Amino acid sequence: MRIRTLRIGSLAKYAVLTVFGLITLFPFLHVLAQSFSSQNAIVSNRVTIFPVDFQWLSYRMLLGDEFFYRAFSISVLRTAAGVMINMALTCLMAYPLSKRTLKGKALIMNMVVFTMLFQGGLIPSFLLLKELQLLDTLWALLLPSAISAFNLILLKNFFQSVPDSMEESAMIDGAGHGAILWKIFVPLSLPAIATLSLFYAVMHWNSYFDAVMYISNTELNPLQVYLRNMIVLNDSNIEVTNNTGLYLISPESLKAATIIASVLPMIVLYPFIQRYFAKGVMLGALKG
Repeated sequence: MRIRTLRIGSLAKYAVLTVFGLITLFPFLHVLAQSFSSQNAIVSNRVTIFPVDFQWLSYRMLLGDEFFYRAFSISVLRTAAGVMINMALTCLMAYPLSKRTLKGKALIMNMVVFTMLFQGGLIPSFLLLKELQLLDTLWALLLPSAISAFNLILLKNFFQSVPDSMEESAMIDGAGHGAILWKIFVPLSLPAIATLSLFYAVMHWNSYFDAVMYISNTELNPLQVYLRNMIVLNDSNIEVTNNTGLYLISPESLKAATIIASVLPMIVLYPFIQRYFAKGVMLGALKG
């Protein structure tokens, strides 16, 4: 009887989770269906999660826009360079902070936590980047977010789980702190590093506000700014009407196609890192 009750309870939990999963998936499926639906179907509100009057002209027109490719390449460059800078600096700072013998460690950690609660503000940040002559450069998108305090704490806790005996053995063999970090700590911390890399990659890929504030050169606009201009400002270089003023495709369909194109890279990337995700977060959170 007890086993039967447990099975019924498990089925009920799976059913509830499945329903909630479908609810969260519905907006994405709706946008995907709109990107493949005709103008009449969208205007008449006949599109739910399945395309109506199937067409792919929206994607053909989007992929034929040179501004889309330029924005996409800027986002790829920002994400790749940003993750490398983020992880390099986070590892370099987490390693010494993981040492119990580090003098002033408590003060430094308090300063790190302080940055999670208080920030300088938008105007001081803008003036600082202006004085450093970083406006209208990719550095304005990379350097202000070089280290995340939350990710630093996770990686520091993970580094603390590495046995001291391994470090002592390496020092006896003549290894310095640089070799110990890159040849021992980093390989043993791949689950945490993969997880934090995903965190940083999603942050860079989805960011747009810093580009709006610090970048005035349209050639340096990332994909999210391209998407924001199209959806919020209705500003697009793609002609959706013909010479007579009739719509070739629905503007909503074009916007939906752009949204799908902007989230697709993260969807493709996630399965390769997902197996490290839970392990990396849990170990980094539990090891104090």
